[in-house]
Amino acid sequence: MTTPDATPAPDIRLVVLDMAGTTVADGGLVERAFDAAARELGVEPGTPDHTHKLDYVRATMGESKISVFRHLFGDEDRAQHANTAFEKAYGALVDEGLVAPVPGARETIGELLDGGRTVVLTTGFARVTQDAILDALGWRDLVPLTLCPADAGGRGRPYPDMVLEAFLRTGAADDVRQVAVVGDTSYDVLSGVRAGAGLVAGVRTGAHGDDAFRAAGATHVLDSVTGLPALLRGAG
Repeated sequence: MTTPDATPAPDIRLVVLDMAGTTVADGGLVERAFDAAARELGVEPGTPDHTHKLDYVRATMGESKISVFRHLFGDEDRAQHANTAFEKAYGALVDEGLVAPVPGARETIGELLDGGRTVVLTTGFARVTQDAILDALGWRDLVPLTLCPADAGGRGRPYPDMVLEAFLRTGAADDVRQVAVVGDTSYDVLSGVRAGAGLVAGVRTGAHGDDAFRAAGATHVLDSVTGLPALLRGAG
């Protein structure tokens, strides 16, 4: 099901897709990895402090993880410690085979590529974690470019930097209005809006829902990324 608030952009040439929650199903691994990181910094599950911090992690899904930990733990050393512990824990869970493609996502990416569009995969994780996910799925060579916050100067979502980096690096589009941005969080949507993308869609397979997408400025809401090709054909 597609719920458009505006007509589709007529000439989308570059598609910027989020990973976890949008094209990759991780079954709540972010929360499990956060628990491991929190323990290392002395935050025990079941405490009010843990509950407060976990609520913030859930609310900020899609944001650069180091930015989240800077907010939660204050000084840079503690934030970096938490981020390193988080990435280690998440990577270990990935190595256990606990990630999978969102149903139909691999085929959807192939359809977009076969249709002559350029596809870029982005994440709020560090490069080491992004690469672990790509390797686990066999997606290392699936698309011409993958980006994490460090690849775009260090600022992740909700800043527009990764979308604009994809625009600049690929040269696939002549105008930012020829870019589509798709993700499962309001931060994905906001990054696309701030980049001036012609189509910005939220998907219902991850962290946030319709109200959050619309508040952030989404032009469309899709049940899944698999609805994107039809939308781009004007069938949405």
